Amino acid sequence: MTIPSIMDMDVRGKRLLVRADLNVPTEAGRITDTTRIDRFAVGMRPLLARGARLVILTHYGRPEPHVMNPEFSVDKFRPALSKALGVPVRFSDVCVGASAELLSRQLRDGEALLCENLRLNPGETDNDTGFATQLAQLGDIYVNDAFSCAHRAHASTEALARQLPAAAGPLLIEELDALSAALETPRRPSIAIVGGAKVSTKIALLKNLVKKLDGIIIGGGMANTFLYAMGAPMGLSLYEADHVETVHEIRALADRNGCALHLPADVVIARDFRAGARSRVIDAMKCPADHMILDAGPRALKQFETVLTGANTILWNGPLGAFEIPPFDQSTVMLARSAADLSRQGLAVTVAGGGDTVAALNHAGVTGDFTYVSTAGGAFLEWLEGRTLPGIAALTQPDQAA
Repeated sequence: MTIPSIMDMDVRGKRLLVRADLNVPTEAGRITDTTRIDRFAVGMRPLLARGARLVILTHYGRPEPHVMNPEFSVDKFRPALSKALGVPVRFSDVCVGASAELLSRQLRDGEALLCENLRLNPGETDNDTGFATQLAQLGDIYVNDAFSCAHRAHASTEALARQLPAAAGPLLIEELDALSAALETPRRPSIAIVGGAKVSTKIALLKNLVKKLDGIIIGGGMANTFLYAMGAPMGLSLYEADHVETVHEIRALADRNGCALHLPADVVIARDFRAGARSRVIDAMKCPADHMILDAGPRALKQFETVLTGANTILWNGPLGAFEIPPFDQSTVMLARSAADLSRQGLAVTVAGGGDTVAALNHAGVTGDFTYVSTAGGAFLEWLEGRTLPGIAALTQPDQAA
C-alpha cells in the first residue's frame, strides 16, 4: 500500500484543498507561538511557486458549533500565515457555501485562501459526508498535511479524502517517514525511552514497542509500578497497585520478543513534591514509608546513558521524572542531552513526541538537536500503539507494483 504525495503531482492551476493544523497557542487574541504556521508554510511555498492555488482548512480550539464567537475565528492567523507563505492570504468567513466557493474559484496561480474554523460546523467532528461534499467544492485535489489530526475521523480528515483525488502534504510525509524509520524499519539496536505517570495510559504502546524494538528504558511514575510489581515498597510514591498483572504481561511479552526492559537501579526521593524540596538518593527497592520517588538516580542515569550509547535508533515518549520541578528534572535533562549529543554526532536517529516530551526537551534545550520532534500528541501516541489512523487510511492506495 502507498500514500500519494502532493509533491509528485502536477499542481499548476489546481486548487489544493489543504487540511492544515494551524491550532496555534494564543493569548488575548494574539499568537504566542507561530511554529505550526511556519512549519506548514515551509512545505507549501514550493507548491505555490509551482502554480498551485491553496485553499487552507484548519480548526482552532473547541468552539460551540453555529456560534460565531470572534475568539475562535482563524482570521487572526492571516498576518502570520501571509508572512510565512510569502503571499497575501485572502479570507472566507465561512468554510462551505457559495461565498467560499466563489473565493476559491477566484484564486490565481500562486495565491492562497484561508477558510473559517472548521469546527464552527458540527458536521466536522461528526464526520458528516454532506459537510465533506460541501468542502469538496472548494478544491480539485485534497491534501492532508495535518498528521496531528489524522487519528480523528472528522469530515476534513476522513470523509473529504474520499470525495476528491487525495494526497499527503509534505509535513505529513515527513512525519510518517520519521516514525517509520524509528519504529517500522529502525537501524538496530533500537531503544525507546518511555516515561510518564501511569502504566494504564500506555499499555497498548508498551505492548507494541516490545514487539518491535530491542530495548525500552522505563521511567517516571510508570517505573514505580514496575518496581512495585518486583516487590519494591513505594511509600508515598505515585504507582498503580491494580496494574501489577499488566506489568507481568508486558515483561513476559518483552522476554518472548527479546526486548530488554531497563528500570532505574536508584531513585531520588523526597518527603514533599515541591521546588527545592530536600531530596536524597536511595536504592530503587528501598523507598521509606514517608517518602516518594520523584526521579531516577545518578546510577540509573549512568546505566541509561550506557544503553543509549549502544543504540542506532532512539525513540522517546514521556519524561523520566517530575521534570517540571527542580531538582527532579535531572535525569530527564541529562538523558535528553546525551541523546541529543548522539544525534548531533550522527551516531543515532532520535525521534521524540508527545506534549510532555516536547516540553521536557525544550526544558533541556535540545529540541533542535533531535532528528525529528513530533508535535502531534494523540496521533503520535496512537501510531506508536500500532493503531490504524483514519486520516492516513483514507489516503492509502493499493501499491501499483503489487
